[in-house]
Amino acid sequence: METKAKAKTGSKAPAKEKPPKKIKKILVIVESPAKAKTIEKYLGPGYFVKASMGHLIDLPKSRLAIDVEHEFEPEYITVRGRAKLLKELQGDAKKAGEVLLASDNDREGEAIAWHLRNAISAKTTAVPIKRISFNEITPQAIREAVDNPSVIDEAKVNAQKARRVLDRLVGYNLSPLLWKKVKNGLSAGRVQSVALRLICEREKEVESFIPEEYWTVEADFKSGRHGIFTAQLVFWQGKKPELHNEDEVKKLVDVVKNAKCTVAEIRETEKTVRPRPPFTTSQLQQTAANRLGFTSKKTMQIAQQLYEGINIGEGRVGLITYMRTDSVRISQMALGEVREWIGKNYPKDLPPEAIEYSVGKKAQDAHETIRPTYITYTPDSLKETLSRDQLRLYTIIWERFVACQMKPARTKTISIDISAAVAQEAIEGIFRVSGTKIVEKGFYQVMKLLASKEEKGSAVPPLKKGDVLEAEKFHPEQHFTQGPARYSDASIVKILEEKGIGRPSTYAPTISVLLDRYYVTRSNKQLVPTLLGRMISDMLSEYFPHVVDAAFTASMELKLDQVEENNVRWPDMIKEFWDPFKDQVDEVGKTLESYKGTLDEPTNYVCEKCGKPLVKKLGRFGFFLACSGFPECRNTRSVPLAVCPKCGGDVVARKTRGRGKEFYGCTNYPDCDFISHFKPLSQNCPRCGRFLVEKYDKRNGSHKACINPDCDYLHSAEEDEEAKKDD
Repeated sequence: METKAKAKTGSKAPAKEKPPKKIKKILVIVESPAKAKTIEKYLGPGYFVKASMGHLIDLPKSRLAIDVEHEFEPEYITVRGRAKLLKELQGDAKKAGEVLLASDNDREGEAIAWHLRNAISAKTTAVPIKRISFNEITPQAIREAVDNPSVIDEAKVNAQKARRVLDRLVGYNLSPLLWKKVKNGLSAGRVQSVALRLICEREKEVESFIPEEYWTVEADFKSGRHGIFTAQLVFWQGKKPELHNEDEVKKLVDVVKNAKCTVAEIRETEKTVRPRPPFTTSQLQQTAANRLGFTSKKTMQIAQQLYEGINIGEGRVGLITYMRTDSVRISQMALGEVREWIGKNYPKDLPPEAIEYSVGKKAQDAHETIRPTYITYTPDSLKETLSRDQLRLYTIIWERFVACQMKPARTKTISIDISAAVAQEAIEGIFRVSGTKIVEKGFYQVMKLLASKEEKGSAVPPLKKGDVLEAEKFHPEQHFTQGPARYSDASIVKILEEKGIGRPSTYAPTISVLLDRYYVTRSNKQLVPTLLGRMISDMLSEYFPHVVDAAFTASMELKLDQVEENNVRWPDMIKEFWDPFKDQVDEVGKTLESYKGTLDEPTNYVCEKCGKPLVKKLGRFGFFLACSGFPECRNTRSVPLAVCPKCGGDVVARKTRGRGKEFYGCTNYPDCDFISHFKPLSQNCPRCGRFLVEKYDKRNGSHKACINPDCDYLHSAEEDEEAKKDD
């Protein structure tokens, strides 16, 4: 028995080794798919990267969802249409060994991470969840972020929560008031209403300004040795010339013709031109608007693409740092790289030490400046891989950053004064010609797209003091004084930043909302308030002055900053605003008369379908004509703006196919081919009777002019006064 037992025991098969436990991958959640692709490439096979597509959990759109009785606690829900994606991320988190939340390193990004953490923790507590953040999407920055995870910044989340609740309380109380008193579909917002007020106030200044005529005079002078050159009159009879009309100019020219013209003085001045700091968000938007003609929205869209990563042939690369920042701070690593590049390419223009720029007092300084992630990716090296607009925006970012760490440029300006003296040797006038040349190029070495007028320079003739010249030909030119310019994307962003209204992430969306609501339109790259926008602004200014007050709104931004710094409880901040605001909303709701229908105007036009009168109404995209028989008859058509000078038909606004650029054409097309790219005004020319249009050019700014090419009418102060007398 023993032998059998032993044999049985000895024949037992050896136990199989357990297979090694499969290592779970780490899940990284970012905001956008483009960013996910770039980061997944950098992290390798041990990670999988998914995109949340922005906010998955937020306040509902259909109701206030703020408990004003209990610490203003928001009621969050899963965003409509995002439940499937949230469920997928929760499922992916269960399978992962660890979850890294990598949304943007700002208030919105922190809130997204906070909501994701809570949603994942509700389904599983076994998976560790950590927060990572980075300022640029490069292999080094991503690895460093992964190696140094942190926890979610609750104070930053509270600041976002406070802003969201504050905006919701303003919008969801003022908007229904506007629906009730003015028109359905309107909206009012905390920051957008202040921006609208600024635009409307500037428009009043533009309209009240009366242009005045003035003239300038240039003369061609002949030097026997150096040919002909042109100089401008800068002094006349001891003071700056004041020439109000053509007759005064003729008298002046008659005097100079008979005067003795001599080189009276030659001055040389040298100037040091220092490079400007690298870009913040607002500066990038302003420069892109002024130099490239980009809207703020377009600038931020392209910057987002450059930040998230673009395939440049060797894979996806994040080309710039985070594009929402109010800081000019530069990391030590970036300073080292740019100084090394300058040392190799422009060694004479490398300063002994790195140049530091002071961060503004109002700056949060959460992110460093906007800069290229790799200096070695020069604009020339990316010509074949970036789109035209991507390349242009990248170029100004690259040039501005590299230039900011180079030596200043030095320029020399030569000014030559030419005296015009009558027979008695009394000097009647001084003409001046100036030229500037670069003595030391310095940072101008890398400036191409951002090159200044000073860099291009201008020459002056090599004259000597006492040289006698001859005035050969005169060039008098008529001008009109320019009033305050309407705000553009660049200038409204600048004023919002100066006044502390909004933050880098809000400038572009604020402008977009005003345009989308038809409170403002764009004309010649200028922001022009509509009749509706002006009505809303006037109403809010009268009944809710605090809400649209720039200083008050700026103070609210500072309080949000204090919440983020953990110095203020966010419910206390909201309560301080809410109680008086709610009382005012209730009072205005009871006492304010209704403006509904006041924007509708009866017309003499008749509906071609049913014969009833047409009414001028305001829609989402501006005024239009609608049948008064609505809803039985739904006929609509464009509002006639002027009488066609060719056939007598109606001139209406039209839009081109594709880009949708507005122009003005005759309704009798194709029988009549009249078109104008300038907007007709409801005013006829006092000289020829045809309609006036609003034109814009750099010399005259916005001005009225006649549509008739044979008529030289240009709106002036005198004619404006005559028109008032006629009225």
